[in-house]
Amino acid sequence: MKLLRELMRVQHEFGWLSDETLREIAVQQRVPLYRLEGLVSFYPSFRRTPPPRRTVHVCRDVACVMGGCAELHSDLRASLASQEDVELVEVSCIGRCEHAPAVSIDEVPVEEVSLENLLRLIDGSQSLPCNEPTETPRKWKSDPYKTSGERYGTVRKLAADPGEVCIEALKESGLRGMGGAGFPTGRKWELVRSETASPKYIICNADESEPGTFKDRVILEELPHLVIEGMLLAGLTIGAESGIVFLRHEYGREQKALEAAIEQARHSGILGDNAAGSGKRFDIEIFVSPGGYILGEETALLEALEDKRGEPRNKPPYPGTFGLWGKPTLINNVETYALATSIVSHGVDWWRAQAAGKFVGLKFVSVSGDVKQPGVYEIPIGTTVAELIELAGGMRDGCTLQAFLPGGASSNFLPADKVNTPLDFDSMKAVGSMLGTGAVIVISDRHDLFALATNIVRFFRNESCGKCVPCRVGSQKAVQILDSITCGQADVSELSILPELGETLEQTSICGLGQVALNPILSLMKNVPESVPLDSLPS
Repeated sequence: MKLLRELMRVQHEFGWLSDETLREIAVQQRVPLYRLEGLVSFYPSFRRTPPPRRTVHVCRDVACVMGGCAELHSDLRASLASQEDVELVEVSCIGRCEHAPAVSIDEVPVEEVSLENLLRLIDGSQSLPCNEPTETPRKWKSDPYKTSGERYGTVRKLAADPGEVCIEALKESGLRGMGGAGFPTGRKWELVRSETASPKYIICNADESEPGTFKDRVILEELPHLVIEGMLLAGLTIGAESGIVFLRHEYGREQKALEAAIEQARHSGILGDNAAGSGKRFDIEIFVSPGGYILGEETALLEALEDKRGEPRNKPPYPGTFGLWGKPTLINNVETYALATSIVSHGVDWWRAQAAGKFVGLKFVSVSGDVKQPGVYEIPIGTTVAELIELAGGMRDGCTLQAFLPGGASSNFLPADKVNTPLDFDSMKAVGSMLGTGAVIVISDRHDLFALATNIVRFFRNESCGKCVPCRVGSQKAVQILDSITCGQADVSELSILPELGETLEQTSICGLGQVALNPILSLMKNVPESVPLDSLPS
């Protein structure tokens, strides 16, 4: 972590990394210059040229396309044409999908994105918005503490030996990883606990970067104490002394909230040499990601923490046995640690009572797209998509539901007639999609689904690390086909190539990015075929 942290520090201080600066760092850190060049060229947050007076980022991904990002970007480009000291850049998802089209100025997110307001912010006639954590967090069901003074009561009570209690509670609750893969949480903790090698590590994956997904961002800002307590419970359970929160660099506001909560936990004895009175050491540090969607893949994340290019590893071995620095490492995402705290604190009976019928527990979901009130909602598992849409104020502007993505950009499109499907791992799988990250993107009949699917495939193409040939070449070929059909330069019959190409990527790509890269268009062809062009286009 030393090299990347030093590069990030220097860039934060000077705004960019010059050739001279890299040479100086190479000498100071006693590493060859080519190694630094390899890191800087891989991670998108590093600059090799001096920054302008203002840098404006406009998201180009699916929720923001639906919100009019193309038109906004075009208007901004025209308005700023004469201002050479302003840099306007289209970027991948910045995690503010509820404010689509999402825009940041000098990495400060802007919620009021009218052209007039943005121009005032850019020219300095109006101050940038406050980028501090909220002072009025909402009350969430999953938070077992009514007041700040009660926080960490669960780990204080169990500090002497929480292992069996935590693992049994998590296994009995059925909690699964909420980062997309859905691996049983209790089983994962148990597997890492059984490893004999040391030291062990706890990692919180807070690098959510998939279009439509922003629930972890809200949890970090409003419930950081639950994440810290979940990591501490995990650390005491598996025998780890240190934890790392791997945080995406666009989450500056959330970083401040987390830093304040960690400092308060240290001050009150929850973290430190005698963590929560356990007689054992456990502390947490924050590592700010240098950027890239691929770092959400757990082994790419580990490579970054080891000061390497964030390219996924071949598996097995898995991080639970051979993780950070080759040692057993437990990796869960933000929501999983927060809900683990809730379950251990409230008890399994409470957890089961939160949902009706055959369903169990609570889920944080991100809702974006064509609803009146996009945002993060805490719902009982088993809530249907239709019920969630109503909770989010219903369809906006009197439009009609056409389709939806239930689990973020990597999940399969489902048509409107599946809207009564419960938001649950098994239920979504049964209708041909997945719960994924719990990011529901609601799409009305006013949008071209083929264009949106193409946009998502392009996102995966852009975010491919390029390590493996199937993903690097296959995703590019798919985008070429889709763009050619859209532009009228190819016959729609070329779509017939995509199923076989998708199968090749699924079977041969190293990581999940390549394995799902073609899911958007393939699921559209299968589940919503009427949205795919049927007539031959001029070649």
